[in-house]
Amino acid sequence: MPRPVTIVTGGSRGIGAAVCRRLAAEGHDLLLGFLSDADSAEQVVAAVRKGGAHCVAVRADTSVEADVTRLFDTAAAELGPVTGLVNNAAVTGPLGRLADTGTDVLRRVLDVNLLGYLLCARRAAQVMTSGGAIVNISSAAATLGSPGEYVHYAATKAATDALTVGLAKELAAEGIRVNAVAPGITLTGMHAAAGDPDRVDRAAATRIPMRRAGEPDEIAAAVAWLLSPDSSYTTGAVLRVAGGM
Repeated sequence: MPRPVTIVTGGSRGIGAAVCRRLAAEGHDLLLGFLSDADSAEQVVAAVRKGGAHCVAVRADTSVEADVTRLFDTAAAELGPVTGLVNNAAVTGPLGRLADTGTDVLRRVLDVNLLGYLLCARRAAQVMTSGGAIVNISSAAATLGSPGEYVHYAATKAATDALTVGLAKELAAEGIRVNAVAPGITLTGMHAAAGDPDRVDRAAATRIPMRRAGEPDEIAAAVAWLLSPDSSYTTGAVLRVAGGM
């Protein structure tokens, strides 16, 4: 039986890297998309290959249509027909109030988190002629709003949830399932990159009912289930993995 071929965008670090490792352990061959951190991407590729899976890393900006096309074409040429997509590449910009957020930041967050997801999902719908599965990485921020931190990011994740529900209905008859995983605050480098490395500790003490942040591997487990035959009757779901948030 052919091995699943799955594209993971933003696969070089954090949740994306954990997803790559988990899917490789479950028998997927992978195309890892990354934007800038080639060293981290190669480390993930090495770990995946060590486990016996095929893996190719491709530098791409998912907000650019030509780059998205190249991701899918490379996967098909080097690994085989694409059966899965994990839409994970995302940015937040600096933490702060919307009133203080620059237009350049707003445009970049919209371009990567929404347009990028749409471009990747559209291409997946075009090439998955024998069925497949898409998992969009959303966020608990989609329903919490993230006031004072990144309302703009939360808005793109609410759009991700709408994309998931609508596209799931649109593609169900074609054998393509579309679901989302909505992590809460997770132990990744995103918080430091946004300018607040202590955010996780504060949230664990005051905002997360389970009193701890999530681990990337816990998010990856949910993604892997939604890509597996065990979830064959699940589509249009937004699975919240957020410690009670």
